Amino acid sequence: MSTWDLTKTKHHVFICNGGSCSKMGGEEVTLAIRQEIQRQQADDLIHTTRTRCNGRCEDACVVIVYPEGTWYRNLQPADAAALVGQHLLAGKPLDHLLSHRYADGSFLRMEGAAKGTFKRSIPSQ
Repeated sequence: MSTWDLTKTKHHVFICNGGSCSKMGGEEVTLAIRQEIQRQQADDLIHTTRTRCNGRCEDACVVIVYPEGTWYRNLQPADAAALVGQHLLAGKPLDHLLSHRYADGSFLRMEGAAKGTFKRSIPSQ
């Protein structure tokens, strides 16, 4: 098992590989983003984690960027270069692919993102 040195890390990117995202190319998006990070020699600055379902299936493929809390929707492998170069390295989010953005203490849903459903609380036992 590897332990990453995160002392230079600026972004942690979560790439959904849950059921819906996998059907929409989640594995291909994962590989494209990781290849682009390597191509742009940004391995020390950007850490990626492949996740299971992030609960935004209607927005598949979902990619989440922290620490700023930016959620992307409908990502394709062709978007990897812009995600890495424009957003992660230049600080300019890809507005046309935004699902949610964290601001003023909560997440704001962007135009075009699926509304989603409310979670029901689980009864106490």
